[in-house]
Amino acid sequence: MGVTKEQVEATLTSKLKPTHLEVVDTSGGCGASFVIEIVSEQFEGKRLLERHRVVNSALEEEMKEIHALSIKKALTPEQWKQQLEAEKSKPAA
Repeated sequence: MGVTKEQVEATLTSKLKPTHLEVVDTSGGCGASFVIEIVSEQFEGKRLLERHRVVNSALEEEMKEIHALSIKKALTPEQWKQQLEAEKSKPAA
């Protein structure tokens, strides 16, 4: 059996203490493919590539069974707040 969405969430929560975390299993339930959106203070001062490395490092054990990991967003809390405010200020389509 592959990795579960809950395992990925638990690992990222314990290691990166995110203020926002969304994990989607895109593998159809076999645990081989995930899409992640994460907001953490641990990303402060890090460029995007470094943030992705932090996430991959946190999931080191899980990555042995995961075939595809898409990090959709890896933001600092301030960037997340700005993004939410920008989305609110957009006129409705």
